[in-house]
Amino acid sequence: MNTNAIINIAKAQLGLDEVTYRALLLRVTGTESLREMSERQKLAVVDEFKMKGFRVKPTRKKQLRVSDKRYIRLIHALWNSCHQLGVVSNGSRAALREFCRGIVFPGNDKIAVDPDTLDYDKASKVIDALKAMEQRGKEKAVSDQVHHDGA
Repeated sequence: MNTNAIINIAKAQLGLDEVTYRALLLRVTGTESLREMSERQKLAVVDEFKMKGFRVKPTRKKQLRVSDKRYIRLIHALWNSCHQLGVVSNGSRAALREFCRGIVFPGNDKIAVDPDTLDYDKASKVIDALKAMEQRGKEKAVSDQVHHDGA
């Protein structure tokens, strides 16, 4: 998104009327016109808006369709759980695809494996591996808590 668009969004988000908006531009950059500003001046305006409470909202990523197969949803849930427990350092979909490839086709890095396309037998292998990892993560969390409480 370009800086002009961000400035216009910030103006609307902060509810600035035209007079207040132009006064802010003049105070920050010495000009009331976006067209006359350099990119550096525009960024200074954005910074000023941020100090006044403007927050850039990330664009919504395309929502992925949730599988109608329970075993596929279980893979994603277990993966997220393992990530939250710290057993998996990278909780991304790309990392999950790599993990599934390693379980379903060990040693073959030329095959792409999307967990959403696995049949039940292949998915079961991934689920078993993830359940074991999740269990280890839970046990470590309990152990860490006991050591922390006992210390």
